[in-house]
Amino acid sequence: MLFKNFFVVAVLFPLAVLAQAPVIEISGANYRPMPLALSMPVAMDDASKGKLSEFDEALSFDLKGCGLFTLLDRKSFLADGNEGITAGSINFANWVNVGADALVKTQLSVEGENLRGELRLFTVASGREELKASEAVTAKDPRKLAHKLANAVYKFFTRETGPFESRITWVKKTSAGKDVYVSDWDGHGQIAIATGGINLLPAMSDPGTVAYTSYKRGKPDLWVQKVGGTATSLVSAGRMATGIAYSPDGKRIAYALADGESAQIFTSAADGSNPRQLTNTPFFINTSPTWSPDGKRLAFVSNRGGSPQVYLMSSDGGDAKRLTFQGNYNQTPDWSPRGDLIAFTARDERNAFDLFTVNVDSGKVQRMTQDQGNNEEPTFSPNGRLIMFTSTRNGGVSQLFVMTADGNNQLPLPAEKGNYSTPDWGR
Repeated sequence: MLFKNFFVVAVLFPLAVLAQAPVIEISGANYRPMPLALSMPVAMDDASKGKLSEFDEALSFDLKGCGLFTLLDRKSFLADGNEGITAGSINFANWVNVGADALVKTQLSVEGENLRGELRLFTVASGREELKASEAVTAKDPRKLAHKLANAVYKFFTRETGPFESRITWVKKTSAGKDVYVSDWDGHGQIAIATGGINLLPAMSDPGTVAYTSYKRGKPDLWVQKVGGTATSLVSAGRMATGIAYSPDGKRIAYALADGESAQIFTSAADGSNPRQLTNTPFFINTSPTWSPDGKRLAFVSNRGGSPQVYLMSSDGGDAKRLTFQGNYNQTPDWSPRGDLIAFTARDERNAFDLFTVNVDSGKVQRMTQDQGNNEEPTFSPNGRLIMFTSTRNGGVSQLFVMTADGNNQLPLPAEKGNYSTPDWGR
């Protein structure tokens, strides 16, 4: 059974029942996020006081960014600031009166070199504790602790693994060129992979390995690099190599090789060996491959029909089927890990770029962004529930944003300022 309206379900059924329910569908026209009160974290000792701010910022954004909840404004809270985190110490009437359906309480303590966090989730109407989670990390990483506890809350409500401990890769424009970075899902914890010169279109095979196009040797080759390691050549064919994508099992890659006026899709083993050409349209451009979750198909962009459109074909080659017919400039597809949707960028009638999804089976197209600058380069979260993208809506500089897979809850990541492009969310 798939619940289309989580808010209604939460009212009709206790949270303990929901904890045993099948996967909850957190989308649909009638879906409304649950009003949730997130209390300020409590420090149990002096050593943990300095960790509260980072922890609270990360936990707040995780719970707000996932689209499940509406976080209530703390300025409206009526509870005593000294209220505890156990049911017996909480006056739940105060939380009912501010409109909360659920309440999250947390506390931090330092144990040797570790920081421990305890989280408790309550149903406000009944005053019942529904979830108690405890996690520990090294004391220097309170954000990681917050991500772990946020995942516990997310899994309680959805029965799915949350995206908060995943990583992303992206490009930042700097005075020295275009640099490839890896970071946590929210843009924090940035680690440089390739700096200086022109480095483009990164793709993540696992949380510690990134492949990308670079002009290190004066021509655009594909390179691969582990975090903290050195770059090694992956594909060097004497032609422009771009758009690398890893198969779901990480054993194969797909990419495009340009030759004169055309570009063709290739696949190979993950180390670049045994390349195989899949498309053969000498006068047209085929690029931006993305794998289906089962690894059996590829979506890609081709202008063989007169304008850039999204096509489908077997990952072993063969005939290609056109998927999109609306718009005259569709690009940067990304196949959802859930298998049902492909997100892509399209240029609209105003020559602005916006995001759309297309249903793989029906071909139905849904618009996700509109009238807010240029929105481009979508990438799905590992569970397919969220989409990250770039947007120029705030002052014209390209920032990283996240939204739910149906286009709701669009928020900028709390990353440091910069000009970001081409994010890829590690699977």
